[in-house]
Parts: sequence; structure tokens; C-alpha cells
Amino acid sequence: MTTNIANSASSAGVYGDFSGLEKLKSAVRQQDPNALRQVAQQFESLFAKMMLKSMRKAIGKDPIFGSDQAEMYQGMFDDQLSLQLTRGHGLGLADMLMKQLRGAAGAVTGAAPAAKTSAARPAPTLATPNTAAATPASTAERTQFVRTLWPHAEVAAQQLGVQPLGLVAQAALESNWGRSMPKSASGTSSNNLFGVKATAAWSGDSVSAATQEFQAGGMVGARSAFRAYPDSQAALQDYVATLKGNPRYSAALGAGDDVTAFANALQKGGYATDPNYAAKVGSVAQQVAVLLGSGGETQVKFADARPITDGTTAL
Repeated sequence: MTTNIANSASSAGVYGDFSGLEKLKSAVRQQDPNALRQVAQQFESLFAKMMLKSMRKAIGKDPIFGSDQAEMYQGMFDDQLSLQLTRGHGLGLADMLMKQLRGAAGAVTGAAPAAKTSAARPAPTLATPNTAAATPASTAERTQFVRTLWPHAEVAAQQLGVQPLGLVAQAALESNWGRSMPKSASGTSSNNLFGVKATAAWSGDSVSAATQEFQAGGMVGARSAFRAYPDSQAALQDYVATLKGNPRYSAALGAGDDVTAFANALQKGGYATDPNYAAKVGSVAQQVAVLLGSGGETQVKFADARPITDGTTAL
């Protein structure tokens, strides 16, 4: 059963009407998706009320006409004013909260649009979560990953004509910040930061590991051979050779500071069948920028990362 949120919103338009809030609580308990917007607006109204209260406090009490009764009525007025200020698009805080809450919900459910593929070969980028992947990487772990990989990424990025931020972001996405790389039967890490498969053309070391891949519009379990490297520097150099040696990725070369253009070119070239792959790389790149201390203010372009859903094939 779905609660009529429009009615709840109108009945909760007065700060003292608790029945409207009860209806909203009921809608949230029933997991009505439309209730999310109302919750965000309620939070924004509380924020507006706090601002009004701070402003009143800064001005101070009227030395002539001020009284406890006047303050009470002023507080009631501010309560109602905070609701009015946050109606419609309001102050913009509710919109920001909506984006974050929807993103968090997507991360929890793991929901993603079905990928359209033109070949049955799986993507090389989706390893089955192991113990390390079951829990998110801490800020300290992410920072260490970025600082360790960055010097090698700068060298590789110069060879590709791209921003090193994009390489580090893709490696972080593929390996869960270095915590979920394929391992050998003895537990030795493959140092495979980019999920590159060991095809027949590969003559180096390899490891066999469980993986999950997009096939026929869904995720299926499989076991594949992945390339193994002595260290992360070797993994980056092989990644450079892979991109340079495959004409499908020619559009990614020379992308410069446009991280999203680089990620889109990889996806369109068939590096991954996940239709949201480019957007995910861009999102992680912004996290990397913050970890580097730039706060995202570097000369890096994050263009519109709309998913590429046309046919793609695997690496």
C-alpha cells in the first residue's frame, strides 16, 4: 500500500500539524520511494530553522520591545517561515540530499541497468568479492593506495597522454583500492590492478580466480585466468601496452585532463560491459582528487558521465 505523499505534504505544511508528520513517518516505514523527497525537505526546513535562530541570536533581543512572549511568537513565526522557505526547490539542500541518498541506496542494493553486449566474452573487471572486498576500504587504506600508485601512474599517464587521476581511479575501482586483486592458490597477489584477463596471447604468469560477469543482461559466476605481475609498476606498464596495442582504445589515448572522456572511450571500446562503468570511474576519480588534497580543484575535467549503453565487448 502506498501513502499519498501529496496529501502528507499539504497537511504537514504547518509547523504544528503533527498528523502530517505522522503520515510521512508511516510512508517511510512502508518504504514508499516518494517519501524520500519529503524527508529531505523536512531536513532542509530544520536547517533553515537553525539558520534563522542563529541570525536572531546574532541580532539580539530588542532592548525596548523585547519580551519572553515576543520571543515565543517570533520562534513560532520562524518555524513556519522555515517550512515556506524550503518548499519547491527550496535552498537546494534537499536536492543534494536526494542525490546522496539515492546513491547510497544504489550502493546497498547493487542495482545496475542491464548491459547490452555484442559478444559473449565477459568483461575483465568484475572480480568476485573476497574477504577484503566485503568491507569498504578505510580512508587510510585509500590514501595509502593513491600515494603508492601515483608516481607509477604519472609515468604511465604520460605515455598514454591522459590524466594520471583516471588511471588511479580505474585501478581503485577494479581492485577495490588494492584489496581485491586476483590471487594464486597459495594466496600470492597477482598485482593485477586493472582486471586484465590472461588470453591465449599472454605468455606471462597467470592466476585462476573466481569472477562475476555481465552476460545476457545479468551477473553470472565464472572462473577465469588473470594476468599476474611482479609488482604494480609492471601492471601499469602492461596496461599501457594493452591500450596502445588495441585499436579499440585509440579514442582513449591523448584524452588529456578530461577523465570522463577517457573513461567513456574505454567503455565504448569494450573494456567493460557495465553500462555505468564510465560514470563509476569518474566518481572514484573525484574521491582520488580529494585524497590527494586537491578537494577536486585540480585542472581535471569531469564531463557529463552519461552511461554508454550501446554494444560493447570485453577486453
